[in-house]
Amino acid sequence: MPDIRVLPSLLSADFSKLAEELQMCEDAGAQALHVDVMDGHFVPNLTLGPFIVKAMRGHCSKWLDVHLMMTHPVQYAQAFRDVGSDAITIHVEAVGPRAMNEAIAAVKATGAKVGLAFNPDTDPTLWFKFMDQVDLVMFMTVYPGFGGQSFIPEVRPFIRKTREAFPELDIQIDGGLNRETIPLVVADGANHLVCGSAFFKDSDKAEFISWAESLELGKT
Repeated sequence: MPDIRVLPSLLSADFSKLAEELQMCEDAGAQALHVDVMDGHFVPNLTLGPFIVKAMRGHCSKWLDVHLMMTHPVQYAQAFRDVGSDAITIHVEAVGPRAMNEAIAAVKATGAKVGLAFNPDTDPTLWFKFMDQVDLVMFMTVYPGFGGQSFIPEVRPFIRKTREAFPELDIQIDGGLNRETIPLVVADGANHLVCGSAFFKDSDKAEFISWAESLELGKT
Protein backbone atom coordinates (compact mmCIF):
# COMPACT_ATOMS: atom_id res chain seq x y z
CA MET A 1 0.00 0.00 0.00
CA PRO A 2 1.19 3.57 -0.62
CA ASP A 3 3.00 5.41 2.17
CA ILE A 4 1.19 8.09 4.13
CA ARG A 5 2.64 11.56 3.70
CA VAL A 6 1.72 14.94 5.20
CA LEU A 7 2.06 17.90 2.84
CA PRO A 8 1.96 21.27 4.64
CA SER A 9 -0.11 23.69 2.58
CA LEU A 10 1.87 26.86 2.09
CA LEU A 11 -1.34 28.85 1.60
CA SER A 12 -1.41 28.94 5.42
CA ALA A 13 2.21 30.04 5.78
CA ASP A 14 3.33 33.53 6.77
CA PHE A 15 4.57 34.91 3.44
CA SER A 16 6.36 37.77 5.18
CA LYS A 17 8.92 35.18 6.33
CA LEU A 18 8.51 32.52 3.68
CA ALA A 19 12.07 31.20 3.80
CA GLU A 20 11.75 30.62 7.54
CA GLU A 21 8.40 28.89 7.10
CA LEU A 22 9.86 26.57 4.47
CA GLN A 23 12.73 25.69 6.77
CA MET A 24 10.29 25.06 9.62
CA CYS A 25 8.35 22.59 7.45
CA GLU A 26 11.55 20.75 6.57
CA ASP A 27 12.69 20.72 10.20
CA ALA A 28 9.33 19.24 11.21
CA GLY A 29 9.92 16.32 8.86
CA ALA A 30 7.81 17.23 5.85
CA GLN A 31 8.95 15.38 2.74
CA ALA A 32 6.72 17.40 0.40
CA LEU A 33 5.03 20.79 0.37
CA HIS A 34 1.75 21.79 -1.24
CA VAL A 35 1.37 25.00 -3.26
CA ASP A 36 -2.08 26.36 -4.16
CA VAL A 37 -2.24 28.43 -7.33
CA MET A 38 -5.54 30.28 -7.90
CA ASP A 39 -6.34 32.45 -10.89
CA GLY A 40 -9.30 34.46 -9.57
CA HIS A 41 -11.49 32.90 -12.25
CA PHE A 42 -11.77 29.16 -11.74
CA VAL A 43 -11.97 29.88 -7.99
CA PRO A 44 -12.86 33.17 -6.25
CA ASN A 45 -9.38 33.94 -5.01
CA LEU A 46 -6.03 34.99 -6.46
CA THR A 47 -2.77 33.70 -5.03
CA LEU A 48 0.60 33.34 -6.70
CA GLY A 49 2.47 32.68 -9.92
CA PRO A 50 5.61 30.88 -11.09
CA PHE A 51 7.97 33.54 -9.67
CA ILE A 52 6.84 32.68 -6.13
CA VAL A 53 7.37 28.96 -6.76
CA LYS A 54 10.84 29.84 -8.04
CA ALA A 55 11.51 31.72 -4.79
CA MET A 56 10.28 28.72 -2.80
CA ARG A 57 12.55 26.38 -4.72
CA GLY A 58 15.49 28.60 -3.88
CA HIS A 59 14.91 27.94 -0.17
CA CYS A 60 13.54 24.40 -0.26
CA SER A 61 14.90 21.04 -1.36
CA LYS A 62 11.69 19.11 -0.75
CA TRP A 63 9.10 17.93 -3.26
CA LEU A 64 6.88 20.79 -4.45
CA ASP A 65 3.34 19.66 -5.20
CA VAL A 66 1.63 22.42 -7.19
CA HIS A 67 -2.15 22.53 -7.43
CA LEU A 68 -3.38 24.63 -10.35
CA MET A 69 -6.87 25.93 -9.58
CA MET A 70 -7.04 27.63 -12.95
CA THR A 71 -9.40 27.80 -15.91
CA HIS A 72 -6.54 27.06 -18.34
CA PRO A 73 -4.04 25.00 -16.30
CA VAL A 74 -2.26 23.34 -19.21
CA GLN A 75 -1.32 26.74 -20.60
CA TYR A 76 0.81 27.39 -17.51
CA ALA A 77 2.09 23.88 -16.72
CA GLN A 78 5.47 24.33 -18.40
CA ALA A 79 6.07 27.65 -16.64
CA PHE A 80 5.47 26.06 -13.24
CA ARG A 81 7.64 23.09 -14.13
CA ASP A 82 10.47 25.35 -15.28
CA VAL A 83 10.68 27.00 -11.85
CA GLY A 84 10.85 23.74 -9.92
CA SER A 85 7.41 22.16 -9.55
CA ASP A 86 7.78 18.40 -9.06
CA ALA A 87 4.09 17.51 -9.42
CA ILE A 88 1.37 19.48 -11.17
CA THR A 89 -2.29 18.79 -10.44
CA ILE A 90 -5.05 20.06 -12.71
CA HIS A 91 -8.81 20.10 -12.18
CA VAL A 92 -11.00 17.79 -14.22
CA GLU A 93 -13.74 20.44 -14.14
CA ALA A 94 -11.44 22.94 -15.87
CA VAL A 95 -10.24 20.56 -18.58
CA GLY A 96 -13.30 18.44 -19.35
CA PRO A 97 -13.41 14.86 -20.65
CA ARG A 98 -12.83 15.59 -24.33
CA ALA A 99 -9.52 17.35 -23.73
CA MET A 100 -8.36 15.23 -20.80
CA ASN A 101 -6.05 12.82 -22.63
CA GLU A 102 -4.31 15.71 -24.34
CA ALA A 103 -4.04 17.67 -21.09
CA ILE A 104 -2.50 14.75 -19.19
CA ALA A 105 -0.01 14.20 -21.99
CA ALA A 106 0.92 17.89 -22.03
CA VAL A 107 1.60 18.04 -18.29
CA LYS A 108 3.51 14.76 -18.44
CA ALA A 109 5.65 16.15 -21.27
CA THR A 110 6.96 18.86 -18.93
CA GLY A 111 8.60 16.15 -16.83
CA ALA A 112 6.37 16.74 -13.81
CA LYS A 113 4.27 14.12 -12.11
CA VAL A 114 0.61 14.51 -13.05
CA GLY A 115 -2.38 14.78 -10.74
CA LEU A 116 -6.12 15.13 -11.28
CA ALA A 117 -8.15 17.16 -8.77
CA PHE A 118 -11.87 16.83 -8.04
CA ASN A 119 -14.21 19.35 -6.48
CA PRO A 120 -16.47 17.99 -3.70
CA ASP A 121 -19.48 17.49 -6.00
CA THR A 122 -17.60 15.73 -8.81
CA ASP A 123 -18.10 11.97 -9.09
CA PRO A 124 -14.64 10.45 -9.68
CA THR A 125 -16.04 7.22 -11.12
CA LEU A 126 -16.84 9.14 -14.29
CA TRP A 127 -13.10 9.80 -14.61
CA PHE A 128 -11.74 6.38 -13.72
CA LYS A 129 -10.76 5.75 -17.35
CA PHE A 130 -8.07 8.43 -17.06
CA MET A 131 -6.61 7.43 -13.71
CA ASP A 132 -4.18 4.83 -15.01
CA GLN A 133 -2.41 7.69 -16.84
CA VAL A 134 -1.70 9.85 -13.78
CA ASP A 135 0.45 9.71 -10.65
CA LEU A 136 -2.11 10.95 -8.14
CA VAL A 137 -5.68 12.06 -7.68
CA MET A 138 -6.76 14.72 -5.21
CA PHE A 139 -10.14 15.12 -3.61
CA MET A 140 -11.15 18.54 -2.38
CA THR A 141 -12.99 18.14 0.91
CA VAL A 142 -13.82 21.84 0.91
CA TYR A 143 -14.94 24.07 -1.94
CA PRO A 144 -11.68 25.42 -3.38
CA GLY A 145 -10.69 29.04 -3.01
CA PHE A 146 -9.98 29.72 0.64
CA GLY A 147 -8.23 27.99 3.53
CA GLY A 148 -9.73 27.27 6.93
CA GLN A 149 -13.03 25.77 5.73
CA SER A 150 -14.86 22.86 7.34
CA PHE A 151 -14.40 19.30 6.09
CA ILE A 152 -17.16 17.96 3.78
CA PRO A 153 -17.79 14.33 4.83
CA GLU A 154 -19.86 13.53 1.74
CA VAL A 155 -16.60 13.15 -0.20
CA ARG A 156 -15.57 10.11 1.83
CA PRO A 157 -17.42 7.51 -0.32
CA PHE A 158 -15.59 8.86 -3.37
CA ILE A 159 -12.27 8.23 -1.61
CA ARG A 160 -13.26 4.66 -0.76
CA LYS A 161 -14.47 3.85 -4.28
CA THR A 162 -11.25 5.18 -5.79
CA ARG A 163 -9.02 3.25 -3.41
CA GLU A 164 -10.94 0.04 -4.13
CA ALA A 165 -10.48 0.56 -7.88
CA PHE A 166 -6.83 1.75 -7.72
CA PRO A 167 -5.04 0.13 -4.76
CA GLU A 168 -1.60 1.52 -5.69
CA LEU A 169 -2.58 5.07 -6.68
CA ASP A 170 -1.61 8.03 -4.50
CA ILE A 171 -4.87 9.54 -3.22
CA GLN A 172 -4.52 13.05 -1.86
CA ILE A 173 -7.00 14.99 0.28
CA ASP A 174 -7.10 18.77 0.56
CA GLY A 175 -9.40 20.71 2.84
CA GLY A 176 -10.41 20.74 6.47
CA LEU A 177 -7.87 18.16 7.57
CA ASN A 178 -6.96 18.08 11.26
CA ARG A 179 -6.47 15.57 14.07
CA GLU A 180 -10.17 14.66 13.93
CA THR A 181 -10.61 14.26 10.19
CA ILE A 182 -7.23 12.81 9.19
CA PRO A 183 -7.96 9.36 10.70
CA LEU A 184 -11.25 9.28 8.78
CA VAL A 185 -9.73 9.82 5.34
CA VAL A 186 -6.78 7.52 6.06
CA ALA A 187 -9.30 4.82 6.97
CA ASP A 188 -11.00 5.51 3.62
CA GLY A 189 -7.71 4.95 1.81
CA ALA A 190 -6.17 8.41 1.42
CA ASN A 191 -2.39 8.48 1.79
CA HIS A 192 -1.43 12.08 0.94
CA LEU A 193 -2.72 14.64 3.44
CA VAL A 194 -2.63 18.33 2.60
CA CYS A 195 -2.72 20.22 5.89
CA GLY A 196 -2.91 23.98 6.16
CA SER A 197 -4.27 25.66 9.28
CA ALA A 198 -4.10 22.51 11.42
CA PHE A 199 -0.40 22.07 10.72
CA PHE A 200 0.75 25.66 10.96
CA LYS A 201 -1.20 26.29 14.18
CA ASP A 202 -0.11 23.07 15.89
CA SER A 203 2.21 23.55 18.84
CA ASP A 204 4.32 20.50 17.91
CA LYS A 205 4.54 20.31 14.15
CA ALA A 206 7.05 17.46 14.08
CA GLU A 207 4.78 15.36 16.29
CA PHE A 208 1.80 16.24 14.07
CA ILE A 209 3.57 14.82 11.02
CA SER A 210 4.88 11.79 12.89
CA TRP A 211 1.44 11.00 14.27
CA ALA A 212 -0.37 11.31 10.95
CA GLU A 213 2.22 9.33 9.00
CA SER A 214 2.10 6.51 11.56
CA LEU A 215 -1.59 5.82 10.91
CA GLU A 216 -2.46 2.60 9.12
CA LEU A 217 -4.00 3.00 5.70
CA GLY A 218 -7.50 1.61 5.44
CA LYS A 219 -7.82 1.01 9.19
CA THR A 220 -10.13 2.78 11.60
